[in-house]
Amino acid sequence: MLRALVLSLVLASTWGIPEACAEELPLSQIQLPAGFHISLYSDQVPGARSMTLSPKGTLFVGTRREGKVYALVDENRDQKADRVFVIASDLNQPNGVAFRDGSLYVTEISRVLRFDKIESRLQNPPLAVVIKDDFPTETHHGWKFTAFGPDGKLYIPVGAPCNLCENQDPFAALGRMNSDGSGYETMARGIRNTVGFDWHPVTKELWFTDNGRDWLGDDLPPDELNRAQSDGLNFGYPYCYGDNVPDPKYEKPKPFCRNFVAPAQLLGPHVAALGMRFYTGKMFPAEYHNQIFIAEHGSWNRSKKIGYRVVLVKLKDGRAVSHEPFATGWLQAGSNWGRPVDVQVMPDGALLVSDDQAGAIYRISYAR
Repeated sequence: MLRALVLSLVLASTWGIPEACAEELPLSQIQLPAGFHISLYSDQVPGARSMTLSPKGTLFVGTRREGKVYALVDENRDQKADRVFVIASDLNQPNGVAFRDGSLYVTEISRVLRFDKIESRLQNPPLAVVIKDDFPTETHHGWKFTAFGPDGKLYIPVGAPCNLCENQDPFAALGRMNSDGSGYETMARGIRNTVGFDWHPVTKELWFTDNGRDWLGDDLPPDELNRAQSDGLNFGYPYCYGDNVPDPKYEKPKPFCRNFVAPAQLLGPHVAALGMRFYTGKMFPAEYHNQIFIAEHGSWNRSKKIGYRVVLVKLKDGRAVSHEPFATGWLQAGSNWGRPVDVQVMPDGALLVSDDQAGAIYRISYAR
């Protein structure tokens, strides 16, 4: 049942946010394949995390600790955001943003909000309608990535409320619901914490990142890229990790792990693989078309940092066949000045990358 509860929000108008930082971001340190270029789309988005794009080209950006949701507009079409709006403030880790039929959907820890006719109200946003408010209130892995699937449903994960623990539904799972908040159902289990997923543009299969557990040392376990070929699959958390390896805490024999779906691609240990998108643009060379870009937020549970980059996973015949760096340089000599969170393909084929540490959105383009 739709609960049309109205939420009073602290709203701000254009440029109602602080200057990003005193020093210019060192984009010259970012290394890309030949022919690719990086530029600044905006440095006025503190805490920038998950992104979604409207058909009209408005970029909406969620945050975590900042509690804000932004809208960025490139009015003069110069490939830079020249207007930034704060759509909502004082929210509870509004990481997830999705757009459909003129409305912006924002997912907090325990509820989903909807802002109707938002693009005509960027300077004076409407009050939010709460369409679902019964997700768990646990904040450990409680922030959510959200996106509408090809079936028109809004997909929302519920992360494990711990590093490693046995838990019941709805935790460690990925679910979906109707756009009015009704009909929520779990479609996959055994997922520790996914903060990025997308659907193959041809097969419509769901692919998602998942973060491995901590405190097994520098090199275990790997983060994962997973492929859900059908509903009802279990991806092994907390009993098995990586390529169906038993977790030592539960002492399960390796054959037991065969009950679960193995990853499509192993990623680096503790790299914090977050946002991912299939590249559906035309700007990049053909070898990138329908391939997967993943933002690696970067490790904290390692003696030597890794991640802090954007990687490319290449597919062949529907299977992942390689995993390689694409954009690097946010990590310099063990010190990071930025942390990629999400990627977004633009209508012209450029790739946007959000960075919650630098409070920025970057634009990666290709010139033949």
